[in-house]
Amino acid sequence: MEILKTLFEQWAGVPCTECLALGANGSSRRYYRLVGERLKVKGEMGAAAGNTSHLTAIGCINDDIRENEAFFAYSRHLHAKGMPVPELYAVDDDRRHYLQQDLGDQTLYGLLYDKKRQGGGFDAEMLGLYKKTLADLAAIQQAGADMDFSMAYPRAAFDRQSILWDLNYFKYHFLKLAHIPFDEQRLEDDFNTLVDFLLQADCNYFLYRDFQSRNIMLLPTTHYPQPTLYYIDYQGGRRGAAQYDVASLLYSAKSDLPEAIRQELLGHYLDVRGIRGEERQRWLGHFWGYVLVRILQALGAYGYRGLFEQKDYFIQSIPLGLNNLRNLSESHPLPINLPELKRVVDLTNVLSLPLTPSHSLSLPVGSSHSLSLPPKKSLLSESSLTVTVLSFSFKKGLPTDPSGNGGGFIFDCRALPNPGRYPEYKCYTGKDRPVIEFLKKEPAVDQFLDHAKALVGQSVEKYLERNFTNLQVSFGCTGGQHRSVYCAEHLARWISDTYPCRVEIHHREQDK
Repeated sequence: MEILKTLFEQWAGVPCTECLALGANGSSRRYYRLVGERLKVKGEMGAAAGNTSHLTAIGCINDDIRENEAFFAYSRHLHAKGMPVPELYAVDDDRRHYLQQDLGDQTLYGLLYDKKRQGGGFDAEMLGLYKKTLADLAAIQQAGADMDFSMAYPRAAFDRQSILWDLNYFKYHFLKLAHIPFDEQRLEDDFNTLVDFLLQADCNYFLYRDFQSRNIMLLPTTHYPQPTLYYIDYQGGRRGAAQYDVASLLYSAKSDLPEAIRQELLGHYLDVRGIRGEERQRWLGHFWGYVLVRILQALGAYGYRGLFEQKDYFIQSIPLGLNNLRNLSESHPLPINLPELKRVVDLTNVLSLPLTPSHSLSLPVGSSHSLSLPPKKSLLSESSLTVTVLSFSFKKGLPTDPSGNGGGFIFDCRALPNPGRYPEYKCYTGKDRPVIEFLKKEPAVDQFLDHAKALVGQSVEKYLERNFTNLQVSFGCTGGQHRSVYCAEHLARWISDTYPCRVEIHHREQDK
């Protein structure tokens, strides 16, 4: 942290006065927002003497130097060509610490999620933003085509080896964890047949690799009706087929776009690229193959990050990923024969869902054909109750209830001891070990949670008895970072271990 603060002071010319930890769901990289105050000169933008303005940057700590070097090279190349990517401000000599442009907190996915929670769904504004995104993608793919791919990590191209890595990720981190039976040699044969087909496409574009709505930032502007879009997290980029990135955006499980919207957006991208006639049909033929690869790779990630690492965000994505796979296999069959892969896909269609962090996928004893999700409590299969546990910041308003029940319990954690008041805890959240240890030592926290359990437990029992479907429990504190996150995590685990109901957990400020 001291290295990041030193970098910030060298870049900004003022000390770092605040450092806030930011979330990174699928990455080992650690991100922080660094803030400093600059004294304005009298008359500067109409300011009076003595007024201050905030300077901010996003700091990153990543021990994977090769990944960092790829990010540095891509950022400089794309930024020099006028692409909307974050400016790289400063890089430490150790190549592990660096600063980049702060693009705010609003992502394309966050906006879509908020609209869905409020009952708005995919409206005209979202359609316009997605069309702008696809036009920008086409520009980035071509602007990066002459990149120095010797810096690419882990490979210079999305070639046979890269595609097989993705397919094996699905095999070992989803199929194996789900105990879905397969003939390994026959599946490998199908994988090779699929790769041969995919590599017939034009593979001479910059393949962004992780082009999805969580990596698209919306920066508000005063002179445009729409926010400016910026694109982040492209360090895994390499040379490859343009179809892959389009598939990543349109068939993201968590975004869950309506199929008609996907088709309209796909047509828009092809129009922007000027792809028509027979060329369009050839392009689309390979596109559905890349959609398949992307969905399988995503399921592998959901299996590893969710079922193995127990990260609830990824577990919640599994049902949506399986639904994408099922729809693809039914609506867009490929012009190649993949018998073992087809059999495996058919088996995934009978998984019993949804999943929660305390559950794992498995075959029922004595069965070789169907799959189910055994609940922690035997009554789960008879219960339709979902308890949603949230953390939030009171400064940013009370949480809404997308179930339509108008909300539930709201517990105020602001009277509890606050680790955020101490500098050594400012860069952590309530899910990090230092904060957990701090709050565990405070008797007031245990007493507070015991009262919360008594109240919530009484309601859960009655809701189960009366076959209610939704209960929301929210914990708020000043910033939504330490106390509320810790209490929400603690209560969610307790409910999951105690009652036969499904539990979902969301950290509103971190999720944003």
